[in-house]
Amino acid sequence: MDLIAKTAAFIREKFASEGSGHDWAHIERVWHMARRLATHTPGADLQVTELAALLHDIADWKFHGGDYEAGPAAARAWLLSQGAAEEFIQRVETIIREVSFKGLGVATPVSSIEGALVQDADRLDAIGAIGVARAFAYGGHKGRLLHDPAIPPVTHADFASYQQNVSPTLNHFYEKLLYLHERLHTDAAREVAVGRQRYMEEFVAQFLAEWDGER
Repeated sequence: MDLIAKTAAFIREKFASEGSGHDWAHIERVWHMARRLATHTPGADLQVTELAALLHDIADWKFHGGDYEAGPAAARAWLLSQGAAEEFIQRVETIIREVSFKGLGVATPVSSIEGALVQDADRLDAIGAIGVARAFAYGGHKGRLLHDPAIPPVTHADFASYQQNVSPTLNHFYEKLLYLHERLHTDAAREVAVGRQRYMEEFVAQFLAEWDGER
């Protein structure tokens, strides 16, 4: 079994019953989307792209006490156990370190083609119908309100304030999800995002109209 297959099996077992929307199904979709985007990106290293996609949520800071280095460290431990070369491990670590959204007021640049592909794939899975479902799954997991008109969305100017965010789930659309399409790197990802963005905007409009009893 090659390293990609071994990694997929390892992550599948680790995240099979995860219930916050950061489960194996999410990781698998990101993996497949990153691979799809790579086919439209000359010069991309497919093995690095696939492994980084598979490992991008191996130890997400949201579930590890805000430790932003937990993910890169866990990915390193796994790849070392499989005999991967140091240069290769560092490339995957860097992608995992760069992939996450850190607040609407915080830039999240990537330093490689492969990082752009994984970040785009991850962000595509946060918009559209599945993005809506995942947002509310995570909100329920954290015990958050669906919506509270008295609590306005916040444009987080730094990662620390974003990490501490506990606002209702609908605010997350204004604080992140509705703007992800503007931060995609590749034309292929932007093309996929068009329909998903439209769906999400229509959902938010419908949600608010129903909340106010207008529909």
